[in-house]
Amino acid sequence: MADKAVTIRTRKFMANRLLSRKQFIIDKLARMYEIKDPNAIFVFKSRTHCGGGKSTGFGLIYGFVENAKKYEPKYRLIRNGLDTKVEKSRKQLKERKSRAKKICGVKKTKVGDATEAGKKEIFSWEF
Repeated sequence: MADKAVTIRTRKFMANRLLSRKQFIIDKLARMYEIKDPNAIFVFKSRTHCGGGKSTGFGLIYGFVENAKKYEPKYRLIRNGLDTKVEKSRKQLKERKSRAKKICGVKKTKVGDATEAGKKEIFSWEF
């Protein structure tokens, strides 16, 4: 059975053009403005209008990728593949949440400072 070749048959193969829409816009902008490196183009907030046929959005074009890395928010760099996302463990997120719960009041303190200061500092109220 393992020696025979495998045959795969497909029916109703459909291509979704919407999946490559963002890349199509980036390629079109690169040709229009003669951009050599398409990684310096950031397209975001694309919205389709009711009825179709028209979409609007925002785009930023940088001269160099280094400038884009300097000024763009980290989440956009991650979306464009210029940065990597740091995966935090579930336990770290839960511990941070529980530490933040212990802080009450309007006094500006860091999460770590409240546990060191003692319970008097944790429940301080200012009006």
